[in-house]
Amino acid sequence: METLNTYSIGQIAKKYNVSVPTLRYYDEQGLLPFVKRNGAGQRIFTDDDMGYLEVVDCLKRSAIPLRDIKTFMQWCVAGDDTLPERYQFMIDHEAALEQRIKVLQANLAFLRWKKWYYQHANEAGTEQIFFIPGTRQVDPKWRQQYVAHQQTKG
Repeated sequence: METLNTYSIGQIAKKYNVSVPTLRYYDEQGLLPFVKRNGAGQRIFTDDDMGYLEVVDCLKRSAIPLRDIKTFMQWCVAGDDTLPERYQFMIDHEAALEQRIKVLQANLAFLRWKKWYYQHANEAGTEQIFFIPGTRQVDPKWRQQYVAHQQTKG
């Protein structure tokens, strides 16, 4: 029978770049139902736990609420009877993450436009060059020019 390596909470914290208190909090919140304790009551992790930890880490970095991660991890520990729920969970959160990515991409595109705008305003010493005469409104032609320039670059 193969013996599993064991890891302290400090080793796991270092591996996943989180603090020990964060891991303790995750355990207290039910995100780590697979964690065992040694005779001294200290949390110990095994090689078998690494896959679970990778899932928790990914879900957390995907901005999935802790309560949802807790539910998902309970399903994982429960076994094959929960495969349909876990599959649907992934479908739902994939769609939500794709939507957040679209929003972030749109925000990034806008910030890049404004960076271009301010670069050119700085070079000119004024942002008046972009305004519709007699207003403080940016002439739409400048955004169109920027977008056209980006399309020829890419």
